Amino acid sequence: MSWLFVLSLALVTLPDSPAAAPRDAEAAKGKQVFQLCSGCHSTESDKKKVGPSLRRLFKRSSLGDGQPVTEKNIRITIQKGRDAMPSFSEALSPQQMDQLIAYLKEL
Repeated sequence: MSWLFVLSLALVTLPDSPAAAPRDAEAAKGKQVFQLCSGCHSTESDKKKVGPSLRRLFKRSSLGDGQPVTEKNIRITIQKGRDAMPSFSEALSPQQMDQLIAYLKEL
């Protein structure tokens, strides 16, 4: 069984989080997609887990590597990975990536 299959299965079967609901449908779906990221990244506080907190990500001036916080740079980081973060280019469909970005913009 491949890890992509396991992640896809987990994405479909995870229950909704009790945190506040996102405002639009794409972001709501993105919140579900974020479950793949939640083991390493938090959104409820600024506390670092394995990776940095993503709370208020789009309100920051730069990413951990010094690049400006733009949708393009965040997409590249998710697709290619960085440092200890693996690539998610094969784990997320383009639609899931759009949903995830919509959710991250609401944080």
